[in-house]
Amino acid sequence: MGTETGYSPVRADHRGPERRPTADRHPAAHGRRPATARTAVDLEVVIPAYNEAERIPSTLDATAEFLEAQPWSSRIVVVDNGSVDDTSTVVRKFSRSGISVDITLLGCAQPGKGAAVRRGLLSSRARFAGFIDADLATPISTLDSAMPLLEAGAAAVIASRHAPGAQFVQPQQLGRRLGGGAFRFMTRRMVQGIADTQCGFKFFDLAAAKRALVECRTTGFAFDVELLQRMQHQGGQILELPVAWTDGPASTFRPVRDGLESFNAVRQMARVL
Repeated sequence: MGTETGYSPVRADHRGPERRPTADRHPAAHGRRPATARTAVDLEVVIPAYNEAERIPSTLDATAEFLEAQPWSSRIVVVDNGSVDDTSTVVRKFSRSGISVDITLLGCAQPGKGAAVRRGLLSSRARFAGFIDADLATPISTLDSAMPLLEAGAAAVIASRHAPGAQFVQPQQLGRRLGGGAFRFMTRRMVQGIADTQCGFKFFDLAAAKRALVECRTTGFAFDVELLQRMQHQGGQILELPVAWTDGPASTFRPVRDGLESFNAVRQMARVL
């Protein structure tokens, strides 16, 4: 994949020793470019993060290493979703470690994974953009398969733990398996033909995603359902990629509280959409 497919990468000014993370809370005070003025690149990888100081260094390292080897110009965007640990400090330090991929740090005061993802995507100027989980449960190399599909015209390419050929590297806990099955049953009519709306690896033609995002109201873990449904209603093609998925033991998803909130959010969506 690369120029042989007819794809012409954007060569943006995203490399160089002057690179620093962009903190959008007080950009002028630090002489940094505001988050809304990030330079255009081919691909932005958004990582929503809440109290991820321990796990995010390995995710940044693996993601940056992968992106460095690709023909696309790229950027990693970490959206700190109100962390009370050292997530932002860790990201800033990592960005100064000499890697050649730009790392931008954004803040998001509104709680919820959906709010953080929306913040990262709506402020992007990339051609393609998407998000991954902070624990990198889906291999970042999945982008090798996703990018050609986006280049060919797909509006969204999403990882799936339940499409034919997918597998769980580590079995999920029983409670999460049962809850996940019920959630998939509830959402299968809302997002047609999609086996897994919740896997934390989704990439988009950004123009198509933004048209849907401006109408999205869900801010929690059910955000994915609303975004995909709106993209389908607007005529966008959504493709699933089966993946080998690893369930992170320190996931920030809480099955009881977050699960109930997600079910309630989907019920409300079903009434409105």
